[in-house]
Amino acid sequence: MTLLTILAAASLTTVFPQIAHQERYSFGGSNALAAQIRQGAPADVFASANTSLPFQLYRAGLVEKPVVFTRNALTLIVPKSNPAHIHSVFDLRRRGVKLVVAAPGVPVGDYTRRVLHNLHADDVLNQVVSDENDVRDVLAKVSLGEADAGFVYVTDARTVRGRVATIGIRRSARPAVSYAAAVVRGSSHEAAARAFVRRLTGRVAQAKLRAAGFLARR
Repeated sequence: MTLLTILAAASLTTVFPQIAHQERYSFGGSNALAAQIRQGAPADVFASANTSLPFQLYRAGLVEKPVVFTRNALTLIVPKSNPAHIHSVFDLRRRGVKLVVAAPGVPVGDYTRRVLHNLHADDVLNQVVSDENDVRDVLAKVSLGEADAGFVYVTDARTVRGRVATIGIRRSARPAVSYAAAVVRGSSHEAAARAFVRRLTGRVAQAKLRAAGFLARR
């Protein structure tokens, strides 16, 4: 039986094993995973929380043409008890608020900065107490009460229901969040890797993604 090595965005940690439980997964920030591919790490498939990273690898000849397979949305989360009494993005400006975000270059970190810029609230970044490596690190700090707020994907917030509360972001300020997957060139299992990428766009996988809160790929 062929086991694929799949490098996938941290926000896919829960849903990918539901789609194909038998594969070998390495989840993390998409930027760090892309760097591993550039450095020649063995992998069969790369699944990113944006389209820019896989297309950069495609232009460099390191992966086959990426395929968009799902979308997501950003949300602001606070601990369920909401000790800082945050009810909107603009409340993050208050003195003493501890905000955690993903670092620049990590897709969710870039999306976060785009949202703040779209809301003319770039100064909120002055409240950041730590830049995290991926969205699950942001989620953990807020759900454990180590921070007052953080920006994550809607799908990640769903995995800790009862431990965080979500605060919506104005639709016009939200960036388009599309995920793309690509077969890594030089894979020892190219046919199986291509089949996995095709599977992500199939009816069963799409249903599992939608059940986890992801959006239709369009």
